Amino acid sequence: MKFPSLPRFTGAEMLFSLKCFVSAMLALYVASRVGLNRPFWAMMTAYVVASPLAGTVRSKALYRLLGTFLGSAATLLLVPTFANAPELLTLVLALWVGLCLYLSLLDRTPRSYVFMLAGYTAALIGFPAVESPQTLFDSTTLRVEEICIGILSATLVHSLVFPRGLGPAVLGLLDGTMAHTKHWIQDLLRLDATASSAADGSPATGKRQIAADRSRVATDITQLRLLSTHIPFDTTNLRWTAGAIGAMQDHIAGLLPTLSAVEDRLLALEQTEGRLAPDIELLLQSTNHWMTTHDDPQWLPADRARQLDDIRAQVKTFALQHWEERSEWSRLLRVALATRLEEMIDAWDACQRLRLSIDAGLTGEAIASRRISKLSRRELHLDRGMALLSALAAVLAICLCGAFWILTAWPVGSAATMMAAVFCSFFATMDNPVPAIRMFLRYMLWSIPLSSVYVLVMLPNVQDFGMLVAVCAPVFLLLGCYMARPANFMAAMALLLGGLCGTLAMYDTGTVNMVTFLNSMIGQLVGICAAGLVTALVRSVGVDWAARRIQRANWKELAELTEPHVKTQQIDAYAVRMLDRIGLLAPRIAQAGGQIDGVANDLALRDLRVGADLASLQRQNIPMESPRIAQVLSDIGHHFEARSNGHSDAELPQSLLTRIDDVLSYAAGRPDSVSQWRAAVTALVGLRRNLFPAAPAALTTASAQAAAATT
Repeated sequence: MKFPSLPRFTGAEMLFSLKCFVSAMLALYVASRVGLNRPFWAMMTAYVVASPLAGTVRSKALYRLLGTFLGSAATLLLVPTFANAPELLTLVLALWVGLCLYLSLLDRTPRSYVFMLAGYTAALIGFPAVESPQTLFDSTTLRVEEICIGILSATLVHSLVFPRGLGPAVLGLLDGTMAHTKHWIQDLLRLDATASSAADGSPATGKRQIAADRSRVATDITQLRLLSTHIPFDTTNLRWTAGAIGAMQDHIAGLLPTLSAVEDRLLALEQTEGRLAPDIELLLQSTNHWMTTHDDPQWLPADRARQLDDIRAQVKTFALQHWEERSEWSRLLRVALATRLEEMIDAWDACQRLRLSIDAGLTGEAIASRRISKLSRRELHLDRGMALLSALAAVLAICLCGAFWILTAWPVGSAATMMAAVFCSFFATMDNPVPAIRMFLRYMLWSIPLSSVYVLVMLPNVQDFGMLVAVCAPVFLLLGCYMARPANFMAAMALLLGGLCGTLAMYDTGTVNMVTFLNSMIGQLVGICAAGLVTALVRSVGVDWAARRIQRANWKELAELTEPHVKTQQIDAYAVRMLDRIGLLAPRIAQAGGQIDGVANDLALRDLRVGADLASLQRQNIPMESPRIAQVLSDIGHHFEARSNGHSDAELPQSLLTRIDDVLSYAAGRPDSVSQWRAAVTALVGLRRNLFPAAPAALTTASAQAAAATT
């Protein structure tokens, strides 16, 4: 007979579980010693803010503290004002939860925890106080004290006892992002990136590898931005490098449209000339050699600077050499390729220098915060419509439970309203929160027997604190180890916090009996079911719907980028938001089986390139110099505005291609080395390639069309 094997945990998992348990018991002891009547609230808080990384614990502690104070203040203001009208009070508290949830969803960083917690804290304190509003101030004060004790205990233990810094996680992700970016660059420079298919008709290996590199870089950058928000709270010297890490993120984010443009220009040159010409192959080889040797630690800074100057000079020379020997379109493609290669070289060199600065900062050296101007105010993709639907679902679920509570005079109806508020808030960031709510509900049902044994049998017979620690240790330590595993985190949280700790924190265990226990559990389950039901009816969406909504947001912002007086801040922010949307689209497309009608990563990447070209024209104020370019931007803006308004099949007018070719033909006859001329040519070539990928490999001007018509 084969017995089931016992779970095996790593040393890091066991250490994390032990620290969680120690901090929870410390919070429970302090809360009991100072005479708080709900000490298990403090213990539960210690587990809520726990994280394997010390910096994350400290940031969550601060945000939870701020959210608790804000929610408590709202409770003290709202409950006494509407205490005589239960129906109105229920509506007001529901609206408060909805407002806070809406605000939290508009901040996709850990700071959103402040607003989310402020919302359901008011529900957790306010609804139980409806029947005894005279005790509201005391219960609110005790609640804040208990949470503060739990937060301080967790912060103290996780910061002092073998603290695990953010450094390995952040730097590992940062180096991984750089490695993926470098791999993409070298694949682009080393392989025949323009080969579209293999002999058997399947996508070529090089193309598949480049596509995989793109997806990894986009995902890495978004993850890095979210994780790096905890850096200022880290316990090591990493917190002094936040500016340099932010600058690296910005440079790598800017590389994605640049590399995509290089890939497209190489494809266009091969289509135009039949193959990559020797001068192009030589330039790619030189750039690849520079990439390979640039990060060699044996090179001195002066040698690196000389290498950089040499490769930049070679790229600039390539753009205009043998100008008269080539066709207009070949000339312009070479200018566009050279400009994007130069941008790539400068950005990669900046990344390498910033990485060295970060290493210096980790040793304690003072480094300047070299964050790119205005980029600190950038925003990730926000969906206000989905945030509003999430808030509406929370309001409806709370009002539904509140109405049932009022109509039936159910003694524990407050538990249902509280759980509805909590569960509508916790999972609101998901496209479809219902499966997660169901899973949480399932594990909470499994926790009922365990909770009943603890609450009804074991804890009432505990005689002292040492016995309490011994009684809690086996289950809490085991579940704490599972909390350290991402795959088991949600289940462990449901069993430990939603079940056991949540039950203990609901009431004083010294006066509990079977009736109150069952009523309390039923109230919690009813609230969770109400949250799941209302969310399924109001809030849940499919991945295809969410993906199309993200794509429409791309089109809307592209239309805004064509406006005559677009703000510089919006231009700077566009690349990060578009890159973030690519990172959001990738898992949704994978979840849908790799394909969604009308949505693809390649289309999002094309939109990213279009946005970069539009931004380039706007930064140089080129539309103000040329009415022809202003008209081009106007036509593009009307096209993307129509697509964002639901006309996804809107076609670009052929007259737009003619206008672009007219301007390019004019530029091809007047070669120049000034930055404004090169920026205009590069951007217009990019727009022609991205908006009209099937356009002929030769310029079609209005004069040429008129001549053809007359003959």
